[in-house]
Amino acid sequence: MNAAGGREPEYAVSAEFYDLLQADGDRRAALRRFAGPARDARLAIVDAGAGTGIVTEVLVGAAAVPVHAVEPSAAMRAGLLARLARLGADERARTTVHAATVAACGLREVADLAVAANLVAVLEPADRRAAFRALARALVPGGVLLFDAPPPAVPEREETWRLGPVRLGADSYCAQVTSTPDRGIVRLCFAYRVERDGVLLREAREGFDLWPVAPAVLGDELAEAGFEPVTAPDRDLVAARRGGG
Repeated sequence: MNAAGGREPEYAVSAEFYDLLQADGDRRAALRRFAGPARDARLAIVDAGAGTGIVTEVLVGAAAVPVHAVEPSAAMRAGLLARLARLGADERARTTVHAATVAACGLREVADLAVAANLVAVLEPADRRAAFRALARALVPGGVLLFDAPPPAVPEREETWRLGPVRLGADSYCAQVTSTPDRGIVRLCFAYRVERDGVLLREAREGFDLWPVAPAVLGDELAEAGFEPVTAPDRDLVAARRGGG
């Protein structure tokens, strides 16, 4: 956790497995959701919660403007920097990494587009509101924020799904993900397994909390931060424009 300016998961366990198990799906979603808006950006883009840089790479590749990749987790940032190191010199020159939460990185009126992929749902309510205020400050008047909405309510029952398996040499990597409703929040447990010839080599677990928020409450929080709703470019996204422009 980062106590300065809000808290976000550290991903100390999941960072090792994230790209192998989730990069392909995340990249396809990022191309569909964010490539078009990135091409239209004229000032700069803020990528809040950049993770290992899957969305960042899509933004940098689609845009002709600077990109601010904001990622507080050292474990995820290692993957982000490794991905950015493979980019061309021009793309690297346009990408700045901020090792802080979006609420703590101090960006002010630097961008006309902000993206928060897989971020808002993992923020506690106070941190979520702080992130919205920080993103409003980072945008110029008229700038647009795009994010995937947190769940609107706590689900009624536990759900389980699987990531992978993905083959790497002689080994098979997979994860079982369990979503459990618990006193107003959703607890996600990722159980990772590495097997060779059907024999378990190692396993690891990491848990995250998701904070549901009703759409009306989410709208009120965005309005309090200075945003007004606009039509999103993708049905899986929420879009809001900073007022004053």
